[in-house]
Amino acid sequence: MLTLVTFATANHHLDLLTPLERDEIINAVNSAKTTWKAARNFDKSITRHFIKHLLGLKRRPEGSTLPPLVENPEDKHLEVPKTFDAREKWSSCVSLQEIRDQGPCGSCWAVAAASALTDRFCIATKTAFNGHLSAEDLLSCCCPCAVSCGKGCDGGYDDEAWSYFLHTGICTGGDYKSKEGCQPYTLPTCEHHVSGPRKNCSAYGDVPTPKCQKSCYNKKYKEPKDKDLHLVKSIFSTGGDVKKIQREIFKHGPLEAGFSVYEDFLSYKSGVYQHTSGSYLGGHAVKVIGWGTEDGTDYWLVANSWNTDWGDNGFFKIKRGTDECGFESSLNGGYPAV
Repeated sequence: MLTLVTFATANHHLDLLTPLERDEIINAVNSAKTTWKAARNFDKSITRHFIKHLLGLKRRPEGSTLPPLVENPEDKHLEVPKTFDAREKWSSCVSLQEIRDQGPCGSCWAVAAASALTDRFCIATKTAFNGHLSAEDLLSCCCPCAVSCGKGCDGGYDDEAWSYFLHTGICTGGDYKSKEGCQPYTLPTCEHHVSGPRKNCSAYGDVPTPKCQKSCYNKKYKEPKDKDLHLVKSIFSTGGDVKKIQREIFKHGPLEAGFSVYEDFLSYKSGVYQHTSGSYLGGHAVKVIGWGTEDGTDYWLVANSWNTDWGDNGFFKIKRGTDECGFESSLNGGYPAV
């Protein structure tokens, strides 16, 4: 029995060290009459272990713990456009035009939440706030004190991120090496992909979650952290009502969504993604910025956090209206306290 267990453990270890993105899946997608096209996104040296580590969204069987979104009565009659892109409506908001890079860390749950709230602050303040909120503050400081977001770079809960914004607040902080705000992202951007100017992500291995800092570590930022915190006045989960989700994004800005990732998603390049081939890998959190219809297929427009070399310049479209990969089952958000 010990020999069998040891053999199985060894096989599992070897499996994690093998490349995950496969040409046979890319070929299966492109030969199928589906709504999207696949091509290699990840370098062949990027292992199954590393990619699964990027998928850091944890979800409970019972779903989001946030209260349901309650719309204003007049909003229920709002007619939304057939096509919408938040980058165009709020074109002066810098953060909406960008793709963040979570680096070699399973911080998607924190990066997507901080990015969506950043956009919402810019929108709510009519660009009086037009900087960035710190994904690292959320990643490292959302601990079991008041709420528990999970295990940092080893994954976390998207709903608890919004609870953290409500109860604790989040400080400012730009991207890696930006020297912007109180707590900029310290985890390095890296090259997941076939070629590019960054260091290959696999060279970093499993990075530890940064230690929670009670003060601003950006020496160029003079505001103390406790005076720099941005809070929300209420938080919510949308449930699966597509029209309600559209109205909320159209009026107040992007939301955070979580969904199930399968092997074929890794190779998304263009079109409207729907699961076509490959097995389940894990949960992932992203930012939803709009919607539309392409060749007769309704879609959500989404910002990923695997830098701009992945997919369609860092963005992707996913099928709308059928809860594809659980995408519509629970989107989370909040209203800035401004």
